[in-house]
Amino acid sequence: MQGAIDGFRYGAVTPVAVYLMACLGGALGLRCIVRSLLNEQSWKPGWLALGAASIGCGIWTMHFIAMLGFQVEQTGIRYDTGLTLLSLAVAIVVVGVGVFIVGYRGAGRVTLGVAGVITGMGVAAMHYLGMAAVKVNGDIRYDMATVGLSVAIAIVAATAALWAAVSVRGFLASLGASLVMGLAVSGMHYTAMAAVSVHVHGTGAFAGDSPASLLLPMLLGPVVFLLLAGVVVMFDPLLVLGDGEWNRSPQPAEPVAPGSEGTSSGAPP
Repeated sequence: MQGAIDGFRYGAVTPVAVYLMACLGGALGLRCIVRSLLNEQSWKPGWLALGAASIGCGIWTMHFIAMLGFQVEQTGIRYDTGLTLLSLAVAIVVVGVGVFIVGYRGAGRVTLGVAGVITGMGVAAMHYLGMAAVKVNGDIRYDMATVGLSVAIAIVAATAALWAAVSVRGFLASLGASLVMGLAVSGMHYTAMAAVSVHVHGTGAFAGDSPASLLLPMLLGPVVFLLLAGVVVMFDPLLVLGDGEWNRSPQPAEPVAPGSEGTSSGAPP
C-alpha cells in the first residue's frame, strides 16, 4: 500500500525554521573562513575548523528540523540513533575537507571545483544517511532522477558558498551570500524529499517513541554550538573593528637624524 506523505506537518513553521538555521550556519561559517583569510596572524586551522563545524551543524540541524514536519499517515516513524549521529559527523568532516582546501589553496578554478564537489557530496551524503536512519513500517523508495537533481543542487550550492567564502569581503556581502546559501541548502533538502515515496506493509501499529522525543534532545547540542560560535564571531576584536581594519598595520615611525633630538623642525641648528 502506498503511504500518504506529508512533509509540512506544522505548516510554514518548519520551512521557515529550516531556512533560518541554514542561513545561520552559513553566515557563521563564511565569517570564520573570511576571518582566517584576511588576517595573517589568525590561527587559520582553528578558524577554518570552526567555520566547517558551523556550516556542518547548520546543515544537519536544518535537515532534522525539517524532518520534525515529516510524517507518513499510515505508519509511525522512528530514528536510528547511530545513523543520525553518523550523519552529523559526515556533515562536519566532509564540509571541513572542502573548507580546508579553499582555505589553504585559494579559489582557483580547479581547486574550487574539486572542493565544491567534495563538499556537495558530503551534504548529500549527510541527507541520505539521515534518511537511512528513518524507520517506518514499510519500504522507503526514491525517484533517482530527483535524487540526482538534489545532489546537483548540493554541489552547486557548496561551490557557490566556498567561492563566496574566499571572494566576498564585506559583512553585508557575506550576509547576502549566507541568505542565498540558506535558500540553496534548504531547497536541496526539499528537492531530495520530493524523491521519497513509502510503500507501507500494513496498517498495524508501529511501536516506538515519537520522532520529536529523539530529535529534539539531539538537536539541542548543535544548536547550542551554533549559538556559542555566534558569540565568538560577534565578539572577536578583528570582526568588531570591521573588514577595513583587519590588515591595517601601524605606520613606521620616521627616522630621527642623530643629534636632532629635542630640536624643532623650524629651529636653527
